[in-house]
Amino acid sequence: MRRTRLQHAGLAVLLMLGSWTAAGTLPAAANDSSTSADSSASAEAASASPGLLQAMQRDFGLSKAEAEARLAAERKATALAPAARRAAGAAFGGSWFDAGNRKLTVAVTSDAAPSTVRAVRATGARVRTVEHSARQLDTTKAHLDRLPAPAGVSGWSVDPAANTVMVNVVEDERADNDVQRFVARAREAGPVTVRTVRGAPRTFAAGTVGGDPYYTGNVRCSIGFSVHGGFVTAGHCGQPGAGVSGWDRTYIGTFQGSSFPDNDYAWVSVGSGWWTVPVVLGWGTVSDQLVRGSAEAPVGASICRSGSTTHWHCGTVLAKNETVNYSQGAVHQMTKTSVCAEPGDSGGSFISGDQAQGVTSGGWGNCSGGGETWFQPVNEILNRYGLTLHTA
Repeated sequence: MRRTRLQHAGLAVLLMLGSWTAAGTLPAAANDSSTSADSSASAEAASASPGLLQAMQRDFGLSKAEAEARLAAERKATALAPAARRAAGAAFGGSWFDAGNRKLTVAVTSDAAPSTVRAVRATGARVRTVEHSARQLDTTKAHLDRLPAPAGVSGWSVDPAANTVMVNVVEDERADNDVQRFVARAREAGPVTVRTVRGAPRTFAAGTVGGDPYYTGNVRCSIGFSVHGGFVTAGHCGQPGAGVSGWDRTYIGTFQGSSFPDNDYAWVSVGSGWWTVPVVLGWGTVSDQLVRGSAEAPVGASICRSGSTTHWHCGTVLAKNETVNYSQGAVHQMTKTSVCAEPGDSGGSFISGDQAQGVTSGGWGNCSGGGETWFQPVNEILNRYGLTLHTA
């Protein structure tokens, strides 16, 4: 069992408390030639644990070589994305990782100068011409953020590949008058596309159950990432001042900061003989993963999550800066993924390769029938509270 192994290994008991997200990718990239791409993939994936590759093979239907190549391509795409955005300038329309060609694709508006297009291509990214700039799409989304949203609207975000603001409407609520009014007002704000989803989002906290959790009262959640002095997790799991206990019900520490709704993040101080290590748990399914940084993976990249309820699952980054409309209120600047989760996974870590991405917030569906899950980006949490990620 994971708990016994960690205790015998002398690792921090803290890590045994909650869900951890094991990431399915740290963007790596393929070169133009197939030969150099294969060698690059092998070199970049050399640090990937066998367990991580196995999880990607299981959840994406890839061979070992394909998983290694994807990790390498995503790592490269992540590294070149900032330079490609700078090269696009005001013509930037968004970017995403294309798993089909293993390249970062950068959208530029049709009025972009030829020199701008050449500059973007020179970074190694592919170019797609679009109608709307990222600034226009962000402005439209910001307008929607100011509108009161009914429960039948589950969220909205910029979709760079579709060059639109995607509004998600729960399938059974499409005919609701409030939903129709929201959609009509949204379309007046700018380029908007409506997508139907199967379920409404919910947070993934849970009542007290067995497993490897941390507890706040009778609520069970999962640890996200170790920071110097404690760990980060989901805001809906506890309020500032609330005490936290571990899987064995011994005292760990206290919520020092928490925000929910509007945001969904928190941090917990650690003491009383507990300590932190830069590890995301594999739960015996895959190897425990070292955390080496927090470089942000692009849309389209693979990503994995580990939680105290459902352990390891992988999927794809679907959208960033999405507003999620929970019953408790809207939460902003979330990242949407195709990874499943269930109650008790809240707060757990999303990781891409060895790079921390965020803490599990909520979603719809489950790990039997599938679904979507959102996380709050870890860099936002670190910046908000002035924390330093504990890295290997």
